[in-house]
Amino acid sequence: QCVFVGPGWGWDLQGSGAPSTRDPPGAPAPLRLRRWLSAPRLCVVGGGPAGFYTAQHLLKHHDRAQVDIYEKLPVPFGLVRFGVAPDHPEVKNVINTFTQTARSERCSYYGNVAVGKDVTVGELQQAYHAVVLSYGAEDNRVLGIPGENLAGVHSARAFVGWYNGLPENQHLKPDLSCETALVLGHGNVALDVARILLSPLDLLRRTDITASSLAALACSKVKRVWLVGRRGPLQVAFTIKVRPRKRLTELMIKTALEKPAEKTEAAAAREWGLRFQRSPQEVLPTADGTRARGVRMALTRLEVGAPRETFCAVPTGEVEELECGLVLSSIGYRSLPLEPALPFDPQHGVIPNSSGRVLGAPGLYCSGWVKRGPTGVIITTMNDSFDTAQSVLEDLQAGVLDVSAPREGFGAVGSILRSRGVRPVSFSDWEKIDAVEVARGKAAGKPREKIVDPEEMLQVIGH
Repeated sequence: QCVFVGPGWGWDLQGSGAPSTRDPPGAPAPLRLRRWLSAPRLCVVGGGPAGFYTAQHLLKHHDRAQVDIYEKLPVPFGLVRFGVAPDHPEVKNVINTFTQTARSERCSYYGNVAVGKDVTVGELQQAYHAVVLSYGAEDNRVLGIPGENLAGVHSARAFVGWYNGLPENQHLKPDLSCETALVLGHGNVALDVARILLSPLDLLRRTDITASSLAALACSKVKRVWLVGRRGPLQVAFTIKVRPRKRLTELMIKTALEKPAEKTEAAAAREWGLRFQRSPQEVLPTADGTRARGVRMALTRLEVGAPRETFCAVPTGEVEELECGLVLSSIGYRSLPLEPALPFDPQHGVIPNSSGRVLGAPGLYCSGWVKRGPTGVIITTMNDSFDTAQSVLEDLQAGVLDVSAPREGFGAVGSILRSRGVRPVSFSDWEKIDAVEVARGKAAGKPREKIVDPEEMLQVIGH
């Protein structure tokens, strides 16, 4: 680690590469050097909303903290890029805030680095004063019913990743040759996939939906989508910003009392609906046993649970079958442990923690879905991440985190990555990828044309 100390600033050659201007004019060089060396080196694992909000809070409330963000994909922003529906571009405006954070002189982004594979959490802990795990939920809950693995059955997570350009889902080939699709779940993701399946192509063409999925949807024969849930209308998981339950009830009553309006021919050709108090028992196979042809449902009734404001869906003994050729399971995401030795609660799919402090692992923290489970919207993740960042700041102030000994940060990690043949992607590299995507999108009349292959991303920046 080498620092040149000049008149009022220093330059970190192996760390963030950022000049420091935190010392008063005329401060003695030894003081400037000492202050730089005692600045906390902090690491965030995950370049999605939780990671960026955690970094933002740390940088805002500690004027000497250096924060490095590691992301396994070359491109940043996680679920904002790969989870938000293409027809909801306003939700993606938070990317502007994340970009400001990444451009801070005290923040560095390192994409294309898979923590747990390219570098271990233990190695990060040796290089940083604190490590925050913010890597989200990269798996989905399973139905656990017969027929779940038949062709024509997909997780909604994979379907969303397919139309949003998540590299791991680029080769998904959902069968859209059927007329009826069934979405199991009553959450925001369920609504998103239903809307994408039925949206007019002219609308989708003006979004950042991927070219390959748009081509597939152009040939789709799906004209009917049912969203099925175990409980009743007042227990759905859709989020409405203001007074959710009362507003949801009002909307349902209004819809029920409205006289049917005349529909255009195009609108009449497509429909969707909600089915309540039905629990999937089995995905039914076609005669040759290879594909899904429908789902057998158990009808349920609601019983008061504990606490009393909750309701449990109990089978009535009656069943029904819904015919469909496409089944999308939207019953929740699930986090996985980065490494076998790290604390993890497999039952709840979270890292055991207290206000973001990982239990039994001093200097290790967590934020976002891996901390609390895959619930809420972006504002929920923001508040959750700020809470974890505040715990880090409190531990710095209380001396729980010892910053008297300097840590090398990326200076050490970069050497490890080079020895393993891993080339990180910087934020300026991402901005080159971004520029290419925007240019390709402009040529097609879209906001951007996402690159879905990581190898192509790396080619764009000359890696």
